[in-house]
Amino acid sequence: MNMKKIIFVALAAVALTSALSAKPKNQQGGKKMTFEEFTKQTPYNPGKPNDAFAQYFIGQSYLGPVSIEQVGIFTVTFEPGCRNNWHVHQAEKGGGQILVCTAGRGWYQEWGKEAVALNPGDCVNIPAGVKHWHGAAADSWFQHLAVEVPGEGTRNEWLEPVTDDIYAKLK
Repeated sequence: MNMKKIIFVALAAVALTSALSAKPKNQQGGKKMTFEEFTKQTPYNPGKPNDAFAQYFIGQSYLGPVSIEQVGIFTVTFEPGCRNNWHVHQAEKGGGQILVCTAGRGWYQEWGKEAVALNPGDCVNIPAGVKHWHGAAADSWFQHLAVEVPGEGTRNEWLEPVTDDIYAKLK
């Protein structure tokens, strides 16, 4: 192989490696996504401060109704680093929750499993009885629609906070 081909292959390899390791757009090159950048991504209003459930969140979250007829659908918006406590959607029959990610970047984790990154367009189906948490990435606002799956005897069981040690490991 001649020198020009070697240089071309080397440059192509560097370009491909850079492209594959590039951060998603919403990470803003390591700086936190601003609220203004976030609101340009979502068609939904962020909602109002989530005072009713604030005791079950680390950081500030916001809640907004999308539909309260037939099936409850709410926006849940998390500031960077905000997450809810471990919790379980209990039900005697049916129940659970569906998350539809609309903007920013976040995390979802079931007890005993690795955390999963969430991005706009992702959907998470959470059956009743599954211990889990969800929230924003440390450098990004995050919003999802929370769909309450109809059931009998449904209720939330709020548990312990997600520790800083668990959360800090997420990249």
